[in-house]
Amino acid sequence: MSQIAYYRVSDKSQSTASQKSALTHASLIEKEFFDEGVSGAIVTANRPGFSKLLDFIRDGDTLHVYAVDRLGRDAIDVQTTIRALLDKGVTLHINGLGFIGKGVGELIVAVLAQVADMERHRINERTANGRAVAVASLAATGKTHKGKESMGRKRIITEAEVREYRSTGEGRKSIAETAKHFEVSEATIKRCLNPATRKQAKAA
Repeated sequence: MSQIAYYRVSDKSQSTASQKSALTHASLIEKEFFDEGVSGAIVTANRPGFSKLLDFIRDGDTLHVYAVDRLGRDAIDVQTTIRALLDKGVTLHINGLGFIGKGVGELIVAVLAQVADMERHRINERTANGRAVAVASLAATGKTHKGKESMGRKRIITEAEVREYRSTGEGRKSIAETAKHFEVSEATIKRCLNPATRKQAKAA
């Protein structure tokens, strides 16, 4: 009987340390499996780390996870994963919920997975709605509803880029033409050409 842990973070810049420290039975864990930089949108069984875990884990083992959403991309995937583990004879321990077995425990996890799935959908809807409003405002006024001049991250341009563009073709390009070309404000182009700050300039 082995004590096993599974950790997942969607970005390699993130750390699994917080998940480890949150597990109340961390001191008992003998084997760990990781999926780092693996999107939660991928079905659990297809994640490299979890796939290895499924090959390793045996009847009588206990699997520890930080949260329900570590076990699936949506409610159906969570339930499928839990069922596969329980059918193997594995005991599941979810941080904050305790040990999960067949029957009532399985039902509780299924309900929680549904709630988490609904909240993800709500977040996606809010994000999509916010972006639609920003796009409409940008088209109508030149700025988003939050006063930004673009939808993306601030662009960094160099003096060399600006001077090269302005010198190409017939005649020198105006500040306004250059700003339009780089999709930044005229103030940004002026700052870029200013000797005091001409190494880089960020779009306003």
